[in-house]
Amino acid sequence: MSAKYPFTNKEISWLSFNERVLQEAADPSVPILARIRFLGIYSSNMDEFFRVRVATLRRLASLGLKKYREVSNDEHPGKVLAEIQKIFVRQHGRFDEIYSAILAELAIHGVDVIDESALDDLQKEYVRRFFRDKVRPRIFPVMTGKENGFPELVDRAVYLFVVLSDAGRKRQSFLYSVIELPTDTLSRFVILPQKNGRRYIMLLDDVIRCNMDTIFAPFSLTPLGAYSIKMIRDAELDIEGDLSESLVHKINKSLKKRKQGNPVRFSYDAAMPEQALSYLLKKLALSSSDSILPGGRYNNHKDFINFPSIIGEQSEKSRQPFPHPFLPAGSSIMQQIDRQDIMLHFPWHSFDNFIDLLREAAIDPEVQGIRVTLYRVARNSNVVNALLNARRNGKLVIVILELQARFDEEANIYWADRLREEGAHVIYGVYGLKVHSKLCLIERKKTTNKKRSYACIGTGNFNESTAGIYTDSLLLTSRKAIVDEVKLLFDFFEHNYKVPRFDHLIVSPFYTRKKITKLITSEIENARAGKESFIRLKINNLSDPEMVRLLYGASEAGVKIQLIVRGMFSVVPGKPGLSDNIEAIGIVDSFLEHVRVFIFCSGGNPQYFISSSDWLPRNFDRRIEVTCPVYDDQIKEQLKNLFEISWHDNIKARILNEELSNSFRRDDSPPVRSQTAFGEYLSGL
Repeated sequence: MSAKYPFTNKEISWLSFNERVLQEAADPSVPILARIRFLGIYSSNMDEFFRVRVATLRRLASLGLKKYREVSNDEHPGKVLAEIQKIFVRQHGRFDEIYSAILAELAIHGVDVIDESALDDLQKEYVRRFFRDKVRPRIFPVMTGKENGFPELVDRAVYLFVVLSDAGRKRQSFLYSVIELPTDTLSRFVILPQKNGRRYIMLLDDVIRCNMDTIFAPFSLTPLGAYSIKMIRDAELDIEGDLSESLVHKINKSLKKRKQGNPVRFSYDAAMPEQALSYLLKKLALSSSDSILPGGRYNNHKDFINFPSIIGEQSEKSRQPFPHPFLPAGSSIMQQIDRQDIMLHFPWHSFDNFIDLLREAAIDPEVQGIRVTLYRVARNSNVVNALLNARRNGKLVIVILELQARFDEEANIYWADRLREEGAHVIYGVYGLKVHSKLCLIERKKTTNKKRSYACIGTGNFNESTAGIYTDSLLLTSRKAIVDEVKLLFDFFEHNYKVPRFDHLIVSPFYTRKKITKLITSEIENARAGKESFIRLKINNLSDPEMVRLLYGASEAGVKIQLIVRGMFSVVPGKPGLSDNIEAIGIVDSFLEHVRVFIFCSGGNPQYFISSSDWLPRNFDRRIEVTCPVYDDQIKEQLKNLFEISWHDNIKARILNEELSNSFRRDDSPPVRSQTAFGEYLSGL
């Protein structure tokens, strides 16, 4: 992008978002257990960032500057990778500081996280028994040395690299062993017996360290140290366009390859002896050009998301959802939708409302079938179980199941098999396009012409687990204009040789770029004509270059633009003469901000939309996405309040600017914490 149109690199802006997550972990006003879990979220986010974004950049960088310039005008990925490493090292240091401070605060609350050096005799005996009964049967040390190969380190697994002395040899010699922590079957955290009113927690790593002598004693080997190591690998699936091979088979093969993908980050305990580290790097074929990070005694802080709740704090996420005013208990949900459009706002409204709708449709004799798109579903999905029940009740069930939902491929293949076994018709997306839209269609029998069909259109997945921790909205409607176009889209999924015309839904990759451009251009024309004009977006990511240029053009024309962006954000607000009409904030709080709402002034008669789509090139050009207009006045008012309450947040909102400073927005107005305030607003409806 030219100097006239500044453009923040999306990967660098994403790192700024994850720093906002780290800020929550550092905030003393946040409950301490929530702060620990924010450390886990930060770590999990960073793992995925390296597995996907850094891996992609490394692939591009391997092209070399000349070849890369032939395919892209963007900043060379090698330069971006160097900046990422610099930022990551800085954030990692900050992470360690926050972690140490949290440990000190836990101690004030009577909870000590201790290692093997702090155990008294009774605790040692407890740890010995726990290791013998629970841990030892699940660990399988791999010996490595000149005569042995070196095990392939599994992506994201945590290992102890053990340095051993062989007392049986005349010369001083060292052997090495690799032990994978069995965190797939055991908790990372072992709660020890209380003592004098204090609680004690020990990490599984240290339980193994404490018992290392018992592992190697039969071989006259003396453990000299056990050092944590972890490999992050390229997680991008390599799926070629070979039509002769089924997509499921190709994805299964690629999933196996993922576990042995190219290394993109290697972390190790900085206390490891230099000789052992040199040996390790040689065996792993890593060089100084690779992303090698010296760290502390522990790796995989993502496990801290599941830190035990032993203090007695009430998690803010544990608040019970409240009833929707239009969905009284015991009533028919379909009859309620007949009366008016209904918008569910998660997590304040229960996702059970959607499950109940599917359950009602499954047993209603007038319902002919259910069609749904599934992208990510819960581990024990009530959504899928409701669809299976619909099949058992003789309903037609058609599921558009996206197999390429990153990191959920295996689960989706499992559910696809279950659905097909029950007789559901499963369609694996659209060839060449990822189906990311969130749609459900409940169809009445053709003989009941007076009965309506129903459509559900959402901003997030049909997933009861994430519905409790993500902010999302789901429109339930029997409005014929919308329902008919949802049906057209499902027909396209089944027979995608002809793209239908849509007059209401905005569907990627066919119409979204053109329609959004038209909406922005209309605001520009109104501003130039002296009419009221504004654009208000609440979105997860905004980094499409064409949209960024359009927003700059709108700002130059005098359009007032307010942006609430959670993650990647490439606009530079506040540039005189260019973007001084653009303001932007990002919110990080108890729930993950996920709802996407677009509001355009439209000459004083604002148009409201909800969407499954962010403003990234892939969402415009390479995915099936749906942006849905909202026609119901009551729901428009809800979305207006959702945006305004969020915009006036002065507790959890950060100002998004060119410096990526993540400064909290503070002003003299009454305090507004938007997630709490919006819940209070909804509860009063």
